[in-house]
Amino acid sequence: MTSILQEMETTVSRQEIVDFLYKESELLDEWKLVEWADLFSEDGTYLVPPLGNPDADPATSIFYINDDRARLEERAKRLLKKEAHVEYPHSTTVRNIHNIRIKQQEGNVIYVRCNFSTYRTKREVLDCFVGVNDYRLIVKDERIVIQEKKVTLKLDSLRPHGKISLIL
Repeated sequence: MTSILQEMETTVSRQEIVDFLYKESELLDEWKLVEWADLFSEDGTYLVPPLGNPDADPATSIFYINDDRARLEERAKRLLKKEAHVEYPHSTTVRNIHNIRIKQQEGNVIYVRCNFSTYRTKREVLDCFVGVNDYRLIVKDERIVIQEKKVTLKLDSLRPHGKISLIL
């Protein structure tokens, strides 16, 4: 019976998905990282593949970030501590998401793609990360959650910042 219910088509409007993605961006900009981690399903993943190889396999390639739910929760908590010197005091960020497209829906799984730009200012330096977010969203208990978020950076290199010290 459960598998039949899981395969049933769930009705979620485009506006609900857009609002959900805006909420995610707002939580990250406000450094509400624990709340951000709660947007993920129990089996959720957060991925940032290597530059120039967006289709890399995490089993055979080194990813900038390859977190399961437990690791992304730990990342969120760690970045909020004073000991996270690279992000304490916290950077000021502004995230913009645009060109939000629902690519496909299969039952309660919704595939969404959007472009993003994340502006970060810290110690009088402005960094800009740009790229594409691919989401696999699911509806669980009448709530949209992230089952997978894959951030594909559209950069030639990580210069001048040289690192990813915040959640994209």
